[in-house]
Amino acid sequence: MRRSARDCRGSWRHGEENMGYKVAVIGATGNVGRAMLQILVDRKFPADEVVALASERSVGREVSYGDKVLKCKDLATFDFKGCDIALSSPGAKVSAIHSPRAAAAGCVVIDNTSHFRMEPDVPLVVPEVNPDAIAQYKKRGIIANPNCSTIQMVVALKPLHKLGKIKRVVVSTYQSVSGAGKEGMDELYDQTKGILVHDAIKPQKFAKQIAFNLIPQIDVFMEDGSTKEEWKMVVETHKILDPDIAVNATCVRVPVFVSHSESINVEFERPVSVAEATEALREAEGVVVMDTREPGGYITPLDTTGEDPVYISRIRKDPTVKNGLSFWCVADNLRKGAALNAVQIAEVLIRDYLKK
Repeated sequence: MRRSARDCRGSWRHGEENMGYKVAVIGATGNVGRAMLQILVDRKFPADEVVALASERSVGREVSYGDKVLKCKDLATFDFKGCDIALSSPGAKVSAIHSPRAAAAGCVVIDNTSHFRMEPDVPLVVPEVNPDAIAQYKKRGIIANPNCSTIQMVVALKPLHKLGKIKRVVVSTYQSVSGAGKEGMDELYDQTKGILVHDAIKPQKFAKQIAFNLIPQIDVFMEDGSTKEEWKMVVETHKILDPDIAVNATCVRVPVFVSHSESINVEFERPVSVAEATEALREAEGVVVMDTREPGGYITPLDTTGEDPVYISRIRKDPTVKNGLSFWCVADNLRKGAALNAVQIAEVLIRDYLKK
């Protein structure tokens, strides 16, 4: 399908900037790491050298970088001196060790894990929403990539907030198993296959059977009864967009391989019409509106897999509150929800701060 979303703005083409950047991809064998490598190629990121890094057990394993094959090096022993940028997605505990080590060597780290997101001296960035926050990277040499479910939501909320100032958001997510990594995808595949041949189902990655089911739990439970995924959506929206927006989230894992969907209800401070909201979203960076109000005239997770934009459908008035609208929001969680967002941050970084 490959829709441009106003070209998602910021793609790099050879010749637009001086070359010479050395980029390390940490966690290169994972779903997000592989997507990072592909997106660097897709967007013609100006890298003279790309290094694939992984755990000791994956040393020597091959990953694709366009028409090239990279052999993974050992993250634990890699010297980051001379690297300009690291795109990091190895897991929070690993990142806690190696992202500061890379930053200390002069490499700017764009970290996709949850470890640094809420630290006050680390910017949490979605380029379509708060690109100016990237300047804060100089404090620690680390920029945090938000949670996948938060990213697509704030991309959609930003033009609406500018239009009518949002008071409250209620969001229910329908999150694909790829958000739980390769093991989550494997579990859905294996369980689906097993059910069809009447095998016994033994959940391992998820708390309950995921095939032909929904699980209203993502991450651990917190004291107030919410899950950590739901908490992330609240606090990250506050840090990225506006601390005054009230956010209530319910996060659900669904038997879909790739792409997260969200049902979003917004309450504004002033009346905002469906036409106004639709026009603002159509003009927004990184957004595609598909909403024809007929059977099939809306976006689904399957439609967005492998795509870059945040897609919006089902824009409609909410008659239960004074200034309310509801809409449907879908994006590929491995691309815009993780790898693409990180590469877009890197693009702004080299354009505005690391010019050679």
